[in-house]
Amino acid sequence: MRWPVSSCHDRVIAVAAALSLALTGAIASVAPPAAAANSVSVSVDAALQLATVPATGVGVNIPVYDANMNSAATPGLLSTAGINTVRYPGGSHSDVYHWQTGTAEDGAYVAPNTGFDAFMATVRAAGAQPIITANYGSGTPQEAAAWVQYANVTKGYGIKYWEVGNEVYGNGEYGAKWEYDTHSSKSATTYANNLLQYIAAMKAADPGIKIGAVLAAPGYWPDGIVGPGDTMDWNHTVMSIAGSKIDFAIVHAYPTSTSPADLLTKPQAQNANIAGTVRSLINQYAGSNAPNVGIAVTEANAQAYLDTSPNGLFTPDNYLTWLENGAFNVDWWDLRNGTDCSKVTTVEGATDYNDGGMVSSGASCEPSVNTPFPAYYGTQMISRLGTPGDTLVKAASSSSLISAHAVRRATGDVDVMLINKDPNNDATVNLSYSGFTPSSATPTVHSYLKNAHGIGTAQSGSPTTQTVPAYGITVVQMHPTSAACRVVYNKNEWPGAPGVAVGNITVVNNGLGQVNGWNLGFTFPGDNSITNSWNASVSQSGRSVNARNVSYNATVPQGGSVQWGFKSTWSSSDANPSAFWFNGASCAIG
Repeated sequence: MRWPVSSCHDRVIAVAAALSLALTGAIASVAPPAAAANSVSVSVDAALQLATVPATGVGVNIPVYDANMNSAATPGLLSTAGINTVRYPGGSHSDVYHWQTGTAEDGAYVAPNTGFDAFMATVRAAGAQPIITANYGSGTPQEAAAWVQYANVTKGYGIKYWEVGNEVYGNGEYGAKWEYDTHSSKSATTYANNLLQYIAAMKAADPGIKIGAVLAAPGYWPDGIVGPGDTMDWNHTVMSIAGSKIDFAIVHAYPTSTSPADLLTKPQAQNANIAGTVRSLINQYAGSNAPNVGIAVTEANAQAYLDTSPNGLFTPDNYLTWLENGAFNVDWWDLRNGTDCSKVTTVEGATDYNDGGMVSSGASCEPSVNTPFPAYYGTQMISRLGTPGDTLVKAASSSSLISAHAVRRATGDVDVMLINKDPNNDATVNLSYSGFTPSSATPTVHSYLKNAHGIGTAQSGSPTTQTVPAYGITVVQMHPTSAACRVVYNKNEWPGAPGVAVGNITVVNNGLGQVNGWNLGFTFPGDNSITNSWNASVSQSGRSVNARNVSYNATVPQGGSVQWGFKSTWSSSDANPSAFWFNGASCAIG
């Protein structure tokens, strides 16, 4: 059980306001001596698409108690880390904050120069977009609608994503109270009915916005508990009343852990289950709109080891696992937070200040303000792996001590992130590929090492073998092999009896001159049977397939490409073809 304490920590500590803004030099440390390397196998299926990297995927919270919110350093900190979404006004402060006056109730501190327009100037300077939490605790639908009107009509900010309330279930309804709520009834039913009023009022101001509903993280308190006056738990009650009207569901995730090693298992152990349960709720209650309802994790972090190497490894693994499982937004808690200096400890040879921020707040026991903690560098490594619009593809590791994530870029390059969760032993990782043929050239490798103060970049290893230092993160960037043609084979599959697969194939003409009439041949390793196709005339004999041009796409200039697709059924195997021939020429894959 993660609660009952505020997940936001924002009622406890106001961030220091007057320390230096200089970012410490980013110098990558030398890896510490390690024991003999363990051997691990990682397979990458560049054709099996998990998700598109969303433009809102990598986010962070900046609360209004952060006196450095709009300092000159903040846009650079955000853009350098690859952060593209910023949540405001911050956690539990959201339910006491009145945007028009820039003030808060219940004694909550608001730092100077943290008003809405100043915040928007910072976000725009960083090239990011906001996600705004409207005040449910002490606000009204009219106040929220006025905010939408001001932001998107008066100022033209074009803010798309809006939440209604923070952790509203923490209002005392289930016995624990940290969230401010002035409504006479604190029930899930009350929240859901009021949420409908917020949605109506806010969309009257701007029908194009997206509005999210607060849910409890499945498996964490108070999930499954039926509150007074309700007939179902919080999630089922809220979704049964408002599910057909919302645009996204919101959860917060701060996994409990008994040790650093335990923390590092949580992305794989929990994220898919939480996302799957939320998706089931959406499918159950959102009706025909269910496919359009997203999942946002608007607060995410660990609960321990916050400023040391375990959290540096946990951060990218957590972000990417959420995105691979369908979240369109994950917001770290937070950029700067502050700390209780009596709780400073040492973890894996480094000082843990118990500060939930990505960078130092400059508290008396901490490094100077804006000094990055490992979570910052871990986030920065995500931008080395891929950027919005790229495709997250399947990567599987033979060892629980190595997490693997892979991205196929729009250029056809494939990048792989390898996270070594062993604090003492390097790992020799043997990489294999399906749907991609890497060039034999030495790849570019980005590395973040244990307790380092920066990210290193070098040409090292090979596309099939990499050494990942103990407690290190490595991103390997690979180009496809040079060939007369290149095939990018995308596939989505639905297991069942029989299974269904939809394939989309792009053929790039690298060196065949202008092609006037084409055919593409390949063989299914499994038992796929094509039932439908588009943009090609397709014949199949056993496992062998031949696709020919149709009248409108016969010409493919050198450097150009052609796309076609198919639907197939399968029973025992839907493995990807390992070779393609375009007008008789063997093609590279990926």
